[in-house]
Amino acid sequence: MTSLSTTEALRPSRSTAIGVVGFAAAVAAASQIAIPLPWTPVPITLQPMLVVLAGMWLGPAAGAASMALYLAAGAAGLPVFTPIGAPGLARFFGPTGGYLLAYPAAAWVAGALNRRASTLFTRCLAAIAGMVVIFFGGLAQLTLLTGSVSRAVQLGITPFAALDLVKAFFAAVISGSRIVRRGV
Repeated sequence: MTSLSTTEALRPSRSTAIGVVGFAAAVAAASQIAIPLPWTPVPITLQPMLVVLAGMWLGPAAGAASMALYLAAGAAGLPVFTPIGAPGLARFFGPTGGYLLAYPAAAWVAGALNRRASTLFTRCLAAIAGMVVIFFGGLAQLTLLTGSVSRAVQLGITPFAALDLVKAFFAAVISGSRIVRRGV
């Protein structure tokens, strides 16, 4: 392989670049619809579903890049995070910071596992694995802030686990649809 063809092979396609920007924008849009719960500082959003779907649809590298772009936009002060909480870079140090920082890893894990997935069940497992990565990030941050793992679980996992399983199922269904498989 010549260096020119190597460069072309490493260059992302136009559709991949559009997908990276598109998923970053979709996660930003989903963050604007946040349902606060009175007993936790973490709101309900569709962001986790879109994070794992980004990895499953775009692949691990592009999915992670999309989430890194989303985080960079938020860190720069663009209004891409939920309206609840500190703006910009400060958001990473608050109660939802761990979830956010786990987004690129979650997209990568879901995308990598989805490459081997051939059934709805295995796609569900890939999506659930991505959700688990998000939960670990959130749990770590909330544990630092509360000083208690059990309190962190109460605030950041218990209220969301069942709903996020449903979101993982829908991500698996969407990622396996004919439209996605054809790349249309």
